[in-house]
Amino acid sequence: MGVINVLDKHVAELIAAGEVVERPASAIKELIENSIDAGATDITVEIQNGGITFIRVTDNGCGIMRDDVKVAFLPHATSKIKLENDLDSISTLGFRGEALSSISSVSKLQLLTRHRDEQIGTSYEINGGEEISLDDAGCPVGTTMIIRDLFYNIPARMKFLKKDRAEGNAVANVIDKEALSHPKIAFTFIRDGKRVLNTSGDGKIKSAIYSVYGRDFANGLLPVNYELDGIKVRGYISKPINARPNRSMQNFFINGRYVKSVTAMAALEEACKGSIMVGKFPACVLHMTIPFEAIDVNVHPSKIEVRFINERPVFDAVYHSVKTCLSASDERKRITFDGKPKDDFISQIRQPKPFTAAPAAFTAKPQPKPEVNRDYEPFPELVKTEKITVSYKPNNYVSDIDPLSVYSKQAIKREQNLEQTIEKAKENKIKADMIVEPESDVPAESIQNHTVDIEKKEPTPLFEQPVNKLKFVGEAFSTYIIVEKNDKELVIIDKHAAHERMIYEKLKKERGAGCSQVLLQPITVVLNKTDYEAAISNLDMFSECAFDVEDFGNGTLIVRAAPQYLELDDIEPSVIEMSGYIAQNKTNIRSEKMDWVYHNVACRSAIKGGNKSTVEELVALANKLDEDPTLRYCPHGRPVCVVMSRYELEKQFGRIQ
Repeated sequence: MGVINVLDKHVAELIAAGEVVERPASAIKELIENSIDAGATDITVEIQNGGITFIRVTDNGCGIMRDDVKVAFLPHATSKIKLENDLDSISTLGFRGEALSSISSVSKLQLLTRHRDEQIGTSYEINGGEEISLDDAGCPVGTTMIIRDLFYNIPARMKFLKKDRAEGNAVANVIDKEALSHPKIAFTFIRDGKRVLNTSGDGKIKSAIYSVYGRDFANGLLPVNYELDGIKVRGYISKPINARPNRSMQNFFINGRYVKSVTAMAALEEACKGSIMVGKFPACVLHMTIPFEAIDVNVHPSKIEVRFINERPVFDAVYHSVKTCLSASDERKRITFDGKPKDDFISQIRQPKPFTAAPAAFTAKPQPKPEVNRDYEPFPELVKTEKITVSYKPNNYVSDIDPLSVYSKQAIKREQNLEQTIEKAKENKIKADMIVEPESDVPAESIQNHTVDIEKKEPTPLFEQPVNKLKFVGEAFSTYIIVEKNDKELVIIDKHAAHERMIYEKLKKERGAGCSQVLLQPITVVLNKTDYEAAISNLDMFSECAFDVEDFGNGTLIVRAAPQYLELDDIEPSVIEMSGYIAQNKTNIRSEKMDWVYHNVACRSAIKGGNKSTVEELVALANKLDEDPTLRYCPHGRPVCVVMSRYELEKQFGRIQ
């Protein structure tokens, strides 16, 4: 007896439906594309419970004639193509005729439609592929699709759906792409009774970008409008200073269809090379108009991938359009002053740069510096001590000597602890004739002439200062600390690698506890919906890295606190990069994710090679490294220091054989 079976029609339809309708987002994508092909100028999408229990897509397109209603739900029934040759130049978004058949076979579907040439509308119900009713209906011109209980008859597929929030964000991501691809259409997205997206439909790409990604993202863009060899490129790219840590905001559209194109991506990044920092990526919303016969969109079931007959013209068009845009529109960063300094010195720290309306212009408010007496030594511990310690007394976040916090907190500590420093100067018998005590009862004349009798001592030169058993020698190339150890070894320390490892170990040990600093002004971070869903599903991971991140709604996070040694400008890129990594590594176990996140925060927080550092900072770093012999490599595997024995050094100079 044979073992090969011919599947029942219903089973075959369920299998075919699984290729087209993977989740609510894919069903909504197919319905929206049908609405666009029908000439709609207004499309409304409403979902409940992530689209699992309820979906409604309403448009004002041409509608479906009553004679075509039943036929539309048959497999491979379409009005887009008719002959084999039509596949060579597909000009519509849909063309396979599988969507309605697939959706109706796995849901309870109701159709309300009226063609513009008919006076009475049609209501059609079909559950699980079986017709329920066909009646007259009063409705406006256009089509409304109502889908309930998606996958109700396929429990195996239902159990693989994600949480309602995740499915809802996937739907939002689809609608974002459709809104960006067709700015002439007014899109409305209602999620669980709340309107979360509303585009104007005025035909302007930037208006759609503003509605989808917000004001800050839209204001950081440059316009692109170029044509080469019959290929038109228009849209927007991000300014070089607004480049992002990943490619999640690169949006390419070909003939109104959102696609993922390696060719276009490579051309964009090649054109921006030399204008943006290494490791950063440009964002874009680029529309390409290409002859239909030059591309093949019948490659992938989701129609998100395309093939070109010749990739070179596409690469050249994108490359030259971006190059032309950068040379014509980009300009140097400008700084303007509004003449309103703040009285509070700490307001200089952690304040986001305010945006001004002028292109590429940022407002930097001048901050007054308190007058500091320069006649006393601000670091008396450096004078003839057995061990150098940097004993700053923080007022808010840092508890004791810690080189991890010296770099970002030193300025605040010096100014805010001025009185404590003066007292230390007195205790070390340093001349204090300019010190004025505000609460003193002594007459002003006496205060002005007041001096302290001291025994003058010549400070020891810095290069002779002992650091534990080390002696500080200097710094090379603003990157490497050079110290002697026990008069027997020369130690060369990579200050970035060493500092990065210290921060990494601190984060890993404390899991963010005690490392967080509240921002004076919260920072908003705009993400695409995929990264956004990954981030809000793993907010506890941000907490374990000393971030206080909350869901701000509609693809935006708000950061209220960050690691205390992370610079302000690095907070937003860090959150973007972490969100992208979490989204791309969904199958990784948690410890691996956290390890990468700690690496990322530590790398961005550490003092950078080439940056100027004070002697006190270098000494504190050398002390800390010498105290912990386990600090051998940075989180990326590079050595934090190299040691050369005195014997080897003298051997190189021929002093010994």
